[in-house]
Amino acid sequence: MTENTKTHVILLSCGSFNPITKGHIHMFEKAKEYLHKTGKFIVIGGIISPVHDSYGKPGLVPSRHRLTMCQLAVQSSDWIRVDPWECYQDTWQTTCSVLEHHRDLMKRVTGCILSNVNTPSTTPVIGQPQNKTQTAIYQNHNTVNNKPTAIKLWGKMSESLGKICCVRPHIDRFTFVDENANLGTAMRYEEIELRILLLCGSDLLESFCIPGLWKDSDMEVIVGDFGIVVVPRDGVDTERIMNHSSVLRKNKDNITVVKDDANHPMSIVSSTKSRLALQHGDGHVVDYLNQPVIDYILQSQLYINASG
Repeated sequence: MTENTKTHVILLSCGSFNPITKGHIHMFEKAKEYLHKTGKFIVIGGIISPVHDSYGKPGLVPSRHRLTMCQLAVQSSDWIRVDPWECYQDTWQTTCSVLEHHRDLMKRVTGCILSNVNTPSTTPVIGQPQNKTQTAIYQNHNTVNNKPTAIKLWGKMSESLGKICCVRPHIDRFTFVDENANLGTAMRYEEIELRILLLCGSDLLESFCIPGLWKDSDMEVIVGDFGIVVVPRDGVDTERIMNHSSVLRKNKDNITVVKDDANHPMSIVSSTKSRLALQHGDGHVVDYLNQPVIDYILQSQLYINASG
């Protein structure tokens, strides 16, 4: 498959990130590596979306701290960014609504339709400007040979999004894309298909099987319309999990399970283990957290209490 015919993917990960661990970043890297190996996908971006403070989880520190820690954890990444939209809402948002927000935002930014898993769009995500007078996100004044790739477009779009700032108390260091933002449309230099996929661990996949925990309608949208990429943890049998849920079983083709040849211990994703290590002064905390995150936690005196 050529680059143009491959499905271009933005990976979205939702969660508490309380705190964000090395394992969370590792999930992004392993998912990207595996999707590229399949020859069907090109990952052009990653989004970390921390949950709202009203989620109500015991021991959840304020979002201003979790956003800062996430930002510190990805500061050296050229393709993963932190999005504060969830934290800035009036209340907790469902995973389904977060996916739909980012899909709608990308529609406004590109002026085109993002395809669902089951119903690929006939309209390219990078389309001709609907209004010739609008300023394109990416304009090329050189030869055709220098046309931008989708990866370059993602970088340029991220740059454009970053210019829209919405100041919020205590979190004014973060850029925020207002829900009414209108950035115009992007020029079409190549026709590609773009999807937003939910990136998660096998624990979230297993939670789909717990009766009453998820709305069936939300599960249908998450798995049926968007699709998910699962990074297994500690040898969990994802096949068994999928067969235990009628929604997962029906949409099995929309679930990509990352196979890690190195058999990496994905338990280091655990924020709980990180908090316990911090509370007990365990030196192994450096195995779980990046040093800038550890420094921020110590400076801000987070996770000192044993609660949560």
